[in-house]
Amino acid sequence: MEIMTVLEGKNLKKPVLYWLGLVLFISLSFLVGLSGKFATQPALTYWYPSLMKPDWTPPGWLFGPAWTVLYILMSVSAWLIWRKDGFTEADKPAWTLYFSQLLLNGAWSFIFFGAHQIALALLDISLLWLCLIATGVAFWQRNLLSGILLLPYIGWVFFAALVNGAIWFLNGSP
Repeated sequence: MEIMTVLEGKNLKKPVLYWLGLVLFISLSFLVGLSGKFATQPALTYWYPSLMKPDWTPPGWLFGPAWTVLYILMSVSAWLIWRKDGFTEADKPAWTLYFSQLLLNGAWSFIFFGAHQIALALLDISLLWLCLIATGVAFWQRNLLSGILLLPYIGWVFFAALVNGAIWFLNGSP
């Protein structure tokens, strides 16, 4: 079977192809997370601990489990849309938003932890949050559960933006 047939959503009634889509969405999400880890890990030793942070900053151990759950939820959300019709022209705006949020998500770690650009990271995460809201609405219109599954991610990114903003403020914002 041709890969384009799978990507376009044709023949999705076949169980192997049906579940392969979910595996691909989960893999893509975790690939974004893994790429960000390369920028994050070195900064956790010296740079990030030296920053002033608000008292309500989540403990470091929480990020791994939280992002694991969020990546799975966003993957299932996208998969529910894809399994219905695949990548159709009608769904192109929703898919553009979805893949844009993945790009913004991955870029944040490189901007904040890699480049130590707190203000630029705040801009990125603000755009990510707006993109997520738009993605949630677009997915909600196609599948109620898909929109609902993005709500924890939208909430987490909003909270993360608040933390990012507080760090920017506490560390000498211009």
